Amino acid sequence: MAEQTLDVQYYIWEDDMSGRLLFQALFDAAQRGVRVRLLLDDNNTIGMDDTLRAMNAHPNIEVRLFNPFSFRTLRALGYLTDFARLNRRMHNKSFIVDGEATIIGGRNVGDAYFGAGEQPLFSDLDVLAIGPVVEDVTRDFERYWNSRCVSTLQDVLQLDAEDINERVRLPKAWEDDPVTQRYLERLDSSTFATNLEAGTLKLVWARTRLLSDDPRKGMGKARSHTLLPQRMLDAIGQPQEEIDIISSYFVPTRAGVAWLLGLVRKGVKVAILTNSLAANDVAVVHAGYARWRKKLLRHGVELYELKPQHPAGALPHDRGLTGNSGSSLHAKTFSVDRHKLFIGSFNFDPRSAMLNTEMGFVIESNELAGKIHTRFAQSQREAAWALRLDKWGRINWVEQQEGNEIVWKKEPKTRLWQRVLVRLVYRLPIEWLL
Repeated sequence: MAEQTLDVQYYIWEDDMSGRLLFQALFDAAQRGVRVRLLLDDNNTIGMDDTLRAMNAHPNIEVRLFNPFSFRTLRALGYLTDFARLNRRMHNKSFIVDGEATIIGGRNVGDAYFGAGEQPLFSDLDVLAIGPVVEDVTRDFERYWNSRCVSTLQDVLQLDAEDINERVRLPKAWEDDPVTQRYLERLDSSTFATNLEAGTLKLVWARTRLLSDDPRKGMGKARSHTLLPQRMLDAIGQPQEEIDIISSYFVPTRAGVAWLLGLVRKGVKVAILTNSLAANDVAVVHAGYARWRKKLLRHGVELYELKPQHPAGALPHDRGLTGNSGSSLHAKTFSVDRHKLFIGSFNFDPRSAMLNTEMGFVIESNELAGKIHTRFAQSQREAAWALRLDKWGRINWVEQQEGNEIVWKKEPKTRLWQRVLVRLVYRLPIEWLL
């Protein structure tokens, strides 16, 4: 539906079915005269240099990369020689159409994020917005697009003239693939898509504020008062009754624990939903949360851990420490007093706070905050283990099945080596990296 511009900014863009479909959509928009600007974090573009070259070759498409790697094949060599810079990534996700509508949230581009294919899927959350806040998102995109952390594609890759029509289009085998066809049929019959196209999509009018990190954070040069966590807390205000936190990665750190317990002492109900060890294959990150569980539970914080949404043994792909990848829960949101909510890319961990750039909306809406709370409560009952301490101070994982209570004494659906690894890691002084 774009007529003039598409400004697209993502952390991960997979070279799979949904990634190719969206590349094709951008290409088709460019063919009809739309100016397309694509800004990607370079940490997850392995094997995609030819595709990016092809996209960039179109006169209406320009591709730029955030904190690009000098070594295009053996990227680990880059970390050895330039770790301080390459350890900082652009975790933002935004999609702006004609400067009139934008999509912001936690979702990357890939089959797992869009419910496509057969592989493990992520539970994610985005918000579509129109109105004055879109101007703010557009200005923020310009700020990143022109920042010193961002390089043009010609500064990173050798660009050759080639037949972009063939490079960008889906392979014939994919076009005929039954999985692709089923997915496209699902999109065509989606009530969201049909209502959007017909102009009948129900919108909630609410005061909305964009929060986004200074792109200089990618060089370690952003001023501390500009970082997202403090500005987010200021925008949210002081919770009075309750706060629900949904975060795929939850590494509260000592300062975060102190803040949460301070809220509990003031009578605020604090409830947190994050991934269980079985749902999260990045054991290092899980360790940064596990070390604080008993203290949080002892002081009255409610903890819920999402059960694995993938078959036993079918763990999601682990992108490593900077990858923010392999969890079944991928949404990043919280609601306060069923009145304000945050939806964005920010995980409650030191990496989001201090290393990666992040963005999101703070929205004042009883209706939307209430919906998040309802979804949270439903997940507690149906899809998560509730954590509690027994009389000996040990953590139990509790679930309800047909009115019966099932209690796990150890981390459910995990192996001994996973539990041992977590215990070893959370004693290491690496919390700032997580």
